[in-house]
Amino acid sequence: MALTAERKKELAAKYGKSAADTGAPETQIAQFTELINQMTGHLAVQPKDYSTQRSLIKLVGKRRSLLNYLQKKDITRYRKIISELGIRK
Repeated sequence: MALTAERKKELAAKYGKSAADTGAPETQIAQFTELINQMTGHLAVQPKDYSTQRSLIKLVGKRRSLLNYLQKKDITRYRKIISELGIRK
């Protein structure tokens, strides 16, 4: 369920400043969203996989804290990433 290196570079190029910019909050949020979507699909098929369920909850919390940070730091970047990824609070 991990992201491949190529997919990480694609997300970094799209949401970060460059393909190597994996530390930007927007890039991390996009990567977390990708993983969340993969885990949600997995849990639809395997509803009793409690370790994935726990990991999903932790990952959603990490993404939420990054979104809160971005909202406090720069509201325009926050609104842009929310609209591009289709995330709602």
